[in-house]
Amino acid sequence: MVLALVAMIVLVFVNVVLRYGFNSGISISVELSRFLFVWVTFMGAVTALIRQEHLSVNTFADKLPAAMRAGLDRLVALAMLGCCLMLLKGSYAQTVLNWSNLSPISGIPVGVLYLAGLMAGVLMSLILLWRLLTPLALHAVTPRVAPGHASDSQGDTP
Repeated sequence: MVLALVAMIVLVFVNVVLRYGFNSGISISVELSRFLFVWVTFMGAVTALIRQEHLSVNTFADKLPAAMRAGLDRLVALAMLGCCLMLLKGSYAQTVLNWSNLSPISGIPVGVLYLAGLMAGVLMSLILLWRLLTPLALHAVTPRVAPGHASDSQGDTP
């Protein structure tokens, strides 16, 4: 993801300098940047799921007893798995449908864009299945910090 992000920055920056400074440009940079952006977005979603860093509102869930919280966490994981399976199914259909369509400038199959969603759907489904089938996997990656006990970047508590 870092390499793709750096490549996007370099492509766009060089293209802007060439267009405004020299009245020319790299025509392929727009398409490559778009392809890389889609891949970075989907792989970022996978990374956030692994680290349990997706946005969540836990106001209600934090007040539940541990047993009910575990059941709610499993229910949420099942709902997320259902969404990931829908993403997987739709992305697969679009990848197959658009694989023979080529981008006008780069010649890269348009299906590569949808392949990012397919890969993300597969990876996130596997992560969620692992969490559902492994005891304590729902909370093993990132311990939840109690309100008022957040630490700063040096690890000191205020």
